[in-house]
Amino acid sequence: MYRPFDLGGRGVVVTGGNGGIGYGMARALLAAGAKVAIWGSNPEKTATAHRTLAEECGDGARVHAFGCDVGDEAQVERAFADSVAALGRVDACFANAGVSSKGVLLTEMTLDEFRRVQRVNVEGVFLTLRAAARHMAQHGQGGSLVATASTAAVEGAARNCHYGASKGAVTAMVRALAVELARHRIRVNSILPGWIATEMTQRSFSNPRFAEAVLPRVPARRWGTIDDFGGVAVYLASDASAYATGEQFLIDGGYTKF
Repeated sequence: MYRPFDLGGRGVVVTGGNGGIGYGMARALLAAGAKVAIWGSNPEKTATAHRTLAEECGDGARVHAFGCDVGDEAQVERAFADSVAALGRVDACFANAGVSSKGVLLTEMTLDEFRRVQRVNVEGVFLTLRAAARHMAQHGQGGSLVATASTAAVEGAARNCHYGASKGAVTAMVRALAVELARHRIRVNSILPGWIATEMTQRSFSNPRFAEAVLPRVPARRWGTIDDFGGVAVYLASDASAYATGEQFLIDGGYTKF
């Protein structure tokens, strides 16, 4: 029987798993049988997501939640150690936590604003993947590392140079790590979401002028949803992706092709 998508017994960490795309990933991973630890920086939001995921999967023992600011090295190390203790072993890690830009012109952007985005979107991914890679290399069973980037990594968007720089850095980091970590049987990939309906994009999507300008450019003719990331998450955490590494998985309804 062909069952490469069965994640029964596998431990998975999803940063930013308390909402948006990360929540959609966590929900699908649980449905495929994985044990999942979600991380979030907002205690109330994280607790609510933990409770809801436990109810949905019907097995609260497979869901764990930890508070973590991924831009803080000590917090990442602590959250990862707690995740290993709860899951037994981490077989896949999704560095999904990120912050959006505030739409600032380059000529008006402060260094603090530029660094605010890099701290979470680049340093946070680095710290998360480093902790996971150390663990996977030590236990010797390989694993899967996945970073959430954005179509901003491959396209240009005015007032978003700091955000685009952060996501471009993530895709470059992933390619380098895919080569570096292959000897440990650790594969490393990135996911590039397009326009997805989440709390982060709610303000833009509710603007009629924005919707009228952007939606016609999406060949799928709809905004993406968090459930559109369940399949790719399960695929990348499973044996089905055993020979896929260093790749960028565009989930954008065809936006970057039109």
